[in-house]
Amino acid sequence: MKKLIEIQAELKAPKNQFNSFGKYSYRSKEDILEAVKPLLKDKGLLMTLVDEVKQVGAFTFVETIVRVDDGKDYIEARGVAGIEKTAGMQLPQAFGSASSYSGKYALQNMFLLDDTKDADATNDHQTKPKPQPKRKPTPKAERIIVEYGDSIFLKIAKAVVEGKGTIEQAKGKYNISEEVEKGLKETIVNLQEVV
Repeated sequence: MKKLIEIQAELKAPKNQFNSFGKYSYRSKEDILEAVKPLLKDKGLLMTLVDEVKQVGAFTFVETIVRVDDGKDYIEARGVAGIEKTAGMQLPQAFGSASSYSGKYALQNMFLLDDTKDADATNDHQTKPKPQPKRKPTPKAERIIVEYGDSIFLKIAKAVVEGKGTIEQAKGKYNISEEVEKGLKETIVNLQEVV
């Protein structure tokens, strides 16, 4: 545990990747692995990552377990990412993408990395942000119908589990029947138990 605490304090994994579409910097699983391997070697620790494909209701996801082991004791951390086939992505690519994300989250959990910016980067130097206008709900006639287990269903469940939205917010954008809403709630509960 002492060696892991030292690695958590020493590890630097900057966000060297840039997403030109979303205009943000990020770190990848490979960035974290490259930064942590020398530290693990110096401390005489072994690290393994194991992916498990799981399904809860209609939601299929990859859970990555990262284990740091000194030969006597070990500590594990987990990360989860949904498998979603989108925009021309083949199934192997979808699995690979989910594996990369869940591995990154497991490593971030193990080594206490986060995706928040430091205080200097977020300091507004006394400037007040402009108030954002509230989004109006999509008119009912224009709402997409959500079916149990479809990609939008999975997107909503994932957003709720990650704290990025609520079912009520989704109902303002999509046409969600009572039956589908019940399925969403069950899927979300199951996912939260796994996470």
